[in-house]
Amino acid sequence: MIDPDLPGADLVAKGIEDLESGVVSVESLLVSIGAPRLRDLGIPVEAGLDDPEHRLWDLLATDDPDSAHARYNALVRRLVSFEQALACAA
Repeated sequence: MIDPDLPGADLVAKGIEDLESGVVSVESLLVSIGAPRLRDLGIPVEAGLDDPEHRLWDLLATDDPDSAHARYNALVRRLVSFEQALACAA
């Protein structure tokens, strides 16, 4: 169970749900990037998607190439924020 009050919990929960359903999404790629650390923190993450960093970048660039870099960095910061908050809460 993911604490919904943690920053970025919505992204991680949606990413895990998408991975379990076989959906390639921004969220599932983000969770794939963080899968090793999330597993270390006790979050059950099934096998992540291959090459998630590049695939996330490509997905964001396809949608809007001019803002892809900023959105990629913002998403990764939210993932790291979630991981750090979860580590502090443990």
